Amino acid sequence: MNTPPSPSGAERTDGSPVRIGALVPLTRPGWVEAGQHLLAGLELAVHEVNGAGGIAGRPLDLVVRDTAADPQQAAAAVDELAGLGVAALAGEYHSVVARAAAARADALGLPFLCSSAVLDALTEQPTEWVARLAPAQSHGWQVYADFLLGAGHSRIAVAAQPSVYWASGARVLRDCVAPRGGTVIELDMRALTPTAVCDELVGHRATALLLLVGHPEPAVSIVQSVRRDRRLSEVMIGAPAGQPEFAEWATLLGEDSAAIPFLRYLPERLSPLGARVETALRERLGEAPSFVAFEGYDTVAVLADVLRSHGTERARIAASWPRVAVEGTRGQIQFSRNPGINVWQWAWAPVQVVDRDPAEPDRFRVLHVG
Repeated sequence: MNTPPSPSGAERTDGSPVRIGALVPLTRPGWVEAGQHLLAGLELAVHEVNGAGGIAGRPLDLVVRDTAADPQQAAAAVDELAGLGVAALAGEYHSVVARAAAARADALGLPFLCSSAVLDALTEQPTEWVARLAPAQSHGWQVYADFLLGAGHSRIAVAAQPSVYWASGARVLRDCVAPRGGTVIELDMRALTPTAVCDELVGHRATALLLLVGHPEPAVSIVQSVRRDRRLSEVMIGAPAGQPEFAEWATLLGEDSAAIPFLRYLPERLSPLGARVETALRERLGEAPSFVAFEGYDTVAVLADVLRSHGTERARIAASWPRVAVEGTRGQIQFSRNPGINVWQWAWAPVQVVDRDPAEPDRFRVLHVG
């Protein structure tokens, strides 16, 4: 006999699974490698929760849906998962996709713990249904701006594609550097080839170029063009959104992948829990886990604690966000309200600016800590 789902997320005592919906980019044009790391973290935590007895004896079941970096596909997945009776939603990497999912979750009254997306305006209006682990873009990118200025870069070019996320990032950078005498020069990648970007950098006398563009293209082609232009040998390339975090970056660019600073949300030293999880994630992935994998693990760790403490009814889950106090892989996780952010926010996950070491591109160097 099949037990029907409980669309309202009502409490059950029959030993049926507690379902969590997981939104993950697993196909192009989504950032597939990021999605794989996020899913690995989610799955590892679910495995450990079930190994420890589940949720009051009920197994935790992860119901995964591929968003493919498509906001409409994500919104449809939220509708489907809500109908399947999931207690809450987890995951998503892309900010514009997470924003669509958050809006739909809010409309449906479905708790959503966003793992990785950083866009400040995750929802248009304040909501009690959505919480987030990743630091808001206005916080993380300010740390990156502090790094740039500290390194002596005051004329900063950004190669940007049209996107709410990229436009928001450029605005954060401009607001941070302008009061301190810096200039942000926007290069519209709808009109420029990678070779033309090089000419623009020379003409504007920029000392830094930031990649506010998609991965792998046009980011890879821009890096190759700049690195091969002798006029730009002193120009620093940066990627605040984190493109160099994943192994594919080094595979595609080789030596050119190094010395490109990006944001990473890890502490300088992992706690014993973080170190144990890192080992398990490395075994699961077959490579070093990115910070995104830790975000996935921490997402389920928080949800499992909430489900154990407050039950599986959706309204009770959402009401529990301000009472969360969970030891995650990257520190103590608690949620609060922050100015300009309409969701419950962990303020803040640790923020680093790191790059790949030119002498050993598989090794990361910590350049700045926020």
